[in-house]
Amino acid sequence: MDKIKKGLGRGLSSLIGEAKAEPQKNKLPIGDLIPNRYQPRKIFDERNLEDLTSSIKERGIIQPIIVRNSNNDKSKFEIIAGERRWLAAQRAGLHNVPVIVAEADDLKSLEIAIIENVQRHDLNPLEEAQGYKRLIDEFAYDQEKVSKFIGKSRSHVTNSLRLLSLPNDIIKLIETQKLTTGHAKILVGLENASFVALKIIEKKLSVRQAKNFVKIFKKKKLTVKKDPNIKHLENSLSEKIGLNVSIKNNKRNKGSITFDFKEIDQLNKIIEIIKLYY
Repeated sequence: MDKIKKGLGRGLSSLIGEAKAEPQKNKLPIGDLIPNRYQPRKIFDERNLEDLTSSIKERGIIQPIIVRNSNNDKSKFEIIAGERRWLAAQRAGLHNVPVIVAEADDLKSLEIAIIENVQRHDLNPLEEAQGYKRLIDEFAYDQEKVSKFIGKSRSHVTNSLRLLSLPNDIIKLIETQKLTTGHAKILVGLENASFVALKIIEKKLSVRQAKNFVKIFKKKKLTVKKDPNIKHLENSLSEKIGLNVSIKNNKRNKGSITFDFKEIDQLNKIIEIIKLYY
């Protein structure tokens, strides 16, 4: 059992221990297993599935499938983690597959499935981020606990979660592999992210080229000329109070006024002017 757990990762083996796994590695007929109702993974890459099938034909299943007794059919076992291995085993023509039988309720089953999925290197980056978010939202994990369980850095978890802030149209492009994770990281936080994403695809830009493309847009934004009326008002206020003044406003006439001061006396002067007139 120790050898089996070692191959599963620290976080996952800990959860299986909590779920009271059987002390031996069993084998079950492949037809006795049924899919996980709470499978967090939505996309099984066809090419990767073919590669796994070929590997299983040559070497068999090295890492056992984690299962539990089915609540709906007592003669069946529901897969908690390892549905990809199960699908590939069917393609490979296996009759029996190695399993670990665990006692787990619905929540524990979901938690183990998420942990097992996000530890995989070939997991879709969005599904990885969604897995982290479910651990945080549904199991009261924080990013530090996710990091320790998954065995990845805190910054990796943080950057992964940032992908979920992208617009839905970009998320679709990532899911369909029209944009890579590298491209997605560049787009996070951009106001014109959807436009840039389409340009990346249209021009078939590499990640480095996309970074340069975004830099050009940022430079253009910085060089946009300020409204002459706003600029005149800034100069007028600066002359009256003797401090640099910056005014920002948008098309709906919402924005901010910034007064630059270099010493406490200048700050007090601003406060006195405001108190005097308001």
